[in-house]
Amino acid sequence: MANRNPRSNRLLTVDDVYRQPVGPASHPKSLHALLLRFVKWRRERYWSETTLKVQTYHSYRFILWSAEGGLYLAGEITRPVLESYQRHLYHYRKSNGEPLSSRTQRTALQPLQVWFSWMAKQGLILANPAADLELPRLEKRLPRLEKRLPRTILSVEQAEDIVNLCNLTKLQGIRDRALLELLWSTGIRRGEVEKLEIYSADFSRRILTIVQGKGKQDRVIQVGERALWWLERYISQVRPEVLTAPDCKALFLAMDGVAGLTASGITLAVVPYLRAAGIDKGSCHLFRHAMATQMLENGGDLRWIQAMLGHRSVESTPIYTQVSIRALQAVHASTHPAEQRENPEPDAAPEPPDSP
Repeated sequence: MANRNPRSNRLLTVDDVYRQPVGPASHPKSLHALLLRFVKWRRERYWSETTLKVQTYHSYRFILWSAEGGLYLAGEITRPVLESYQRHLYHYRKSNGEPLSSRTQRTALQPLQVWFSWMAKQGLILANPAADLELPRLEKRLPRLEKRLPRTILSVEQAEDIVNLCNLTKLQGIRDRALLELLWSTGIRRGEVEKLEIYSADFSRRILTIVQGKGKQDRVIQVGERALWWLERYISQVRPEVLTAPDCKALFLAMDGVAGLTASGITLAVVPYLRAAGIDKGSCHLFRHAMATQMLENGGDLRWIQAMLGHRSVESTPIYTQVSIRALQAVHASTHPAEQRENPEPDAAPEPPDSP
């Protein structure tokens, strides 16, 4: 599974499927034409855009791989072809020399199963070549909650350092400060930020209304006074200066003022501050983890944090109990008997006997 588009030296994006047709794209039975048709069919049935992006991304990579072997039509894809692609994923090595995990391989293959199943049901191919494709078994890992622990948890000091990096003498700096403060205060996802509109924040009640968040769920969450102060400054001082499309209702605007920040645009706005603060990995989600962990450490109720995060089940939230190290250290220091000794140094070791 190539990391890069074979036609150029840049990373593949989902938009490539529309910009760069593969093979005889106008042929009604070509893989490219059928992928576009499948995405359109799913969008008409209100599948989430995130799901569609994942489906499109992995299916397009398969189309590129097939094209390298001269296969362009759906009818040319057989079970042996899919098994060959599966072997390709198994032997593929990333830029650091590591293989793809079994989970990543499954993630690349499962969209193909769904796509070819749809083609067979629509009568576009005679039989589904992926019907009995056996996916790689998942590697044995730690329990579910433990394996999902974030690699980086921002401390309060780190979060403060990051938001203070914004250049407040520039319009973009004020916009970015409001964005970072809101991410930290509420823990909302970048996809939810993308959907915020100018009236999503209720300043008098100090709440934020999120419409069609993950799982197409609406929710109302609390916003801190500090984040609201920066948001109000951005709305009153920056947004009117930047806006060039009067009909645009997006809360956070791109600096050209034509449209709101997309999810990728939000990432591009946030990442430079993280890197400048010495945070080498992670993006917007770091503030989500920071909010939940820091509130839990300060005594926040787990179910309230669950509501803030938009988790349907409280079972998704205890992950943050495992990263509240500071709170655990405080409890250990105040309750463990060995920590209660007046002299914290260990007993002196006995002197060795005199040598004969």
